[in-house]
Amino acid sequence: MKNYQVKPESKLNLSHLDPDDTGDYNKTDKGKEKAKAVTERLIGRLDKLQERLYANGNRALLIVLQGMDTSGKDGTIKHVMSGVNPQGCKVISFKTPSLEELDHDFLWRVHQKAPSKGQIGIFNRSHYEDVLITRVHGLISDKVVKQRFNQIKEFEELLSESGIVILKFFLNISKDEQKKRLEERICNPEKRWKFSDADLEERKLWGNYINAFETMIAATSTNQSPWHVVPANRKWYRNLVIADHVVHALEGMKLKTPSAPAGINFDKLKIE
Repeated sequence: MKNYQVKPESKLNLSHLDPDDTGDYNKTDKGKEKAKAVTERLIGRLDKLQERLYANGNRALLIVLQGMDTSGKDGTIKHVMSGVNPQGCKVISFKTPSLEELDHDFLWRVHQKAPSKGQIGIFNRSHYEDVLITRVHGLISDKVVKQRFNQIKEFEELLSESGIVILKFFLNISKDEQKKRLEERICNPEKRWKFSDADLEERKLWGNYINAFETMIAATSTNQSPWHVVPANRKWYRNLVIADHVVHALEGMKLKTPSAPAGINFDKLKIE
């Protein structure tokens, strides 16, 4: 698997990263099916690792998904986490802040949703919206943006030191691919509920968003919580890359099945 991790303090130019990349898998049906088979094996492995994570109850995993509209955040969750026990996994979507949330610092509502020990937490959009949408629409100054970058890094450092492993994924799609996916929503009655006039207005700001993402990713990719820029034009490859990283992160925790309760002789135990 290619390494899509963004090194700390590095400059990022998304135009140099191919959203149609499929690594060592060719773009034919044969390559697609091969990648899907590997993904299924990874999902099976993820199921076992998540059970150990839940049973141990001393670590947690936070997955952050960001990307342009239609980049595949929902699809990633649906496919990659399909084998995970819902009891040990929670998905959070951060919408427009409520009046109560606006009365606190921008990370207040996020900290409350961080995964508890034994859990996998998934942020479908996240605290990074507060340095993306707000910046693109001129709601905060560049000075505040830089302050928030530092505050985010300190916040994620706190989570890491508390036993939470953080994986951050930017789902990288092309503007042409977004056009195709928006058209699919318009043409398919089963998908029209996902469409909004705001999608077209935000699309007009594509260049502004790309610039904001580049700055944000470069400024907040750290050794403890790195960003990964995942090629996302091909959904099957996107799923493979993320599944591979999630499994690798859980394996890195070196989780073991907890010991059985002391004092019980399971070899002689009989259930009447």
